[in-house]
Amino acid sequence: MKGSAAKIQMTSLDALFGGTVAQAAGGQIQEIPLTELHSFKDHPFHVMDDEKMQEMSESVALYGVLVPGIVRPRPEGGYEIVAGHRRKRASELAGKQTMPVIVRNMDNDEATIIMVDSNLQRDKILPSEKAFAYRMKLDAMKRKAGRPRKDNCVPVAHNLAGKKSRDILAEQVGESQDQIRRYIRLTYLIPPLLQMVDENKLALRPAVELSYLTREEQALLWEAVGRWEVTPSLGQAQQLKEHSKNKQLNGEIMEDLLSNGKAATIQVTLKGTRLHQFFPEDYTQQQIEDIILSLLKNWKSQQKGAVPNDHDG
Repeated sequence: MKGSAAKIQMTSLDALFGGTVAQAAGGQIQEIPLTELHSFKDHPFHVMDDEKMQEMSESVALYGVLVPGIVRPRPEGGYEIVAGHRRKRASELAGKQTMPVIVRNMDNDEATIIMVDSNLQRDKILPSEKAFAYRMKLDAMKRKAGRPRKDNCVPVAHNLAGKKSRDILAEQVGESQDQIRRYIRLTYLIPPLLQMVDENKLALRPAVELSYLTREEQALLWEAVGRWEVTPSLGQAQQLKEHSKNKQLNGEIMEDLLSNGKAATIQVTLKGTRLHQFFPEDYTQQQIEDIILSLLKNWKSQQKGAVPNDHDG
């Protein structure tokens, strides 16, 4: 994230809390048992037991949690973590029983905005994490901004300065509105396809096009991708989207699109000694290829349960 964007994030957090985090709304730091701290609902960020988590847990073991987490009371008891999921996990790994937090009452939208802002400051964020975080924060910003009267044709989600929520979000995270829109589209992908994006096996732009397919079509696509061992290009993804839009997309069309150019890369080499036992010695290579292709076409028709065409090939 750009330095300017990070600065904006910190400023917005300070503004929400009316000062520094430690002074938020007059709240005081409390030591809360880890067993009473629960994850934020639909938390979009992964808490990984990776090398950085190991370093964090070692630091917590030596010095404790230096920056308190932020939580809010849950109606059913305990506290929901708004900021501090990784700190809680590091505390668990360090063998701690409690963690310092600031308890604050806040509504769902305010909590969502703070939760996203605090996590977007990480050095490395997966595309799926950005996707759901941007969507959650944008929805929360729109609800907080409110909607205009029915006789007012001005678009929803404007703040007092006349900016749309999407404009504000773009400024805060340092991304264009188009890029934010692309990331949010990823939330409409089924998990296996979204994982391909996270693993850099599927580029962002083709993934966005594929997000317009129905979930049933995406499931068929996932099967075809595994069968053909290919990754849809931008052009192929756009064609799939167009077929889906016209209600014409099915498994056969998917395979035709995905196998385009794939078959040309497949080579099967048969030694002459193995072939000549089936063909007269005076047959040319072209004649042998023609007969083999004709036999394969008949075999394919039989596999589909169809009657072979005697005139085919």
